[in-house]
Amino acid sequence: MLFPDYRPRRLRQNENFRRMIRETRLSVDDLILPLFAVEGKGVKDAIPSMPGHYQLSADHIVKEVKVARDLGIPAVMLFGIPDKKDALATSAYAEDGIVQKTVKTVKDKVADVVVITDVCLCEYTDHGHCGMVEDGTIVNDETLELLARTALSHARAGADMVAPSDMMDGRVSEIREALDDNGFEMTPIMSYAAKYCSAFYYPFRQAAESAPKFGDRRTYQMDPANSLEAIREVSMDVEEAADIIMVKPAMAYLDIIFRVREEIDLPVAAYNVSGEFAMIKAADKLGWLDGNKVMMESLMAIKRAGADMILTYFAKEAAKELGGS
Repeated sequence: MLFPDYRPRRLRQNENFRRMIRETRLSVDDLILPLFAVEGKGVKDAIPSMPGHYQLSADHIVKEVKVARDLGIPAVMLFGIPDKKDALATSAYAEDGIVQKTVKTVKDKVADVVVITDVCLCEYTDHGHCGMVEDGTIVNDETLELLARTALSHARAGADMVAPSDMMDGRVSEIREALDDNGFEMTPIMSYAAKYCSAFYYPFRQAAESAPKFGDRRTYQMDPANSLEAIREVSMDVEEAADIIMVKPAMAYLDIIFRVREEIDLPVAAYNVSGEFAMIKAADKLGWLDGNKVMMESLMAIKRAGADMILTYFAKEAAKELGGS
């Protein structure tokens, strides 16, 4: 039998050959660890659908950030769960809000870790939506000022980067203007630019206590059927001066990550969301999958699709696999 001159298996014979020609490399530098902050001291409440993750008071958040730093993880993302919620999400932009206090504590106690804050209202509104509600409708323009106030309050508390996740039209521009007008022109914005209305968010909504009390989020989050729309959303955020753009979720939207990477020259983030994490953990617990191997393969796929950075609940476990101490 005659073979072609090129035999791909020649360079698959051993691990050193495979290492030498590997096209995509996953690094601990790519990872961002999400954390959930709550009021109190000594609080570490397990999140049932997200094994190994907790609602944490600031003292425990500091411990987690130190662990992340020691593993080489360069950044964390903070989400806040307030004690009180209201229609105007006042806890979101309060000077003594949960995120604001936690940021100050972390920046005071831990050096050399980037602290990113999620900017949204759903955790803080009594109706659970990401924007203001008028006559049962989530209104866009009236929400922008509150989002900008929230982002500014995070920057004043010491956040290194703010990340609006609400999907209101025009919010990046509004936040950029507020930051620039108040001396925070060097604070970057990581925009949840293509955020889909996904069923993969359920464990997060349990963790963040942010499920909507009526309806759903389809009037502002994207339809999972659309890809061209993602490019329009991303392009708009680029024009409004986003510094990093994000695709969320990741695993079911690798095609979107790839398209965005091909068309946009800004850094691209992808959010390996709670449902993607929970599925692998559940299958591993049942013995149906090798959790560590599937974790690493999934993260590699996200990186291969074009993500420069990955927000993932696997961050600590992956860092250890990648050689973190």
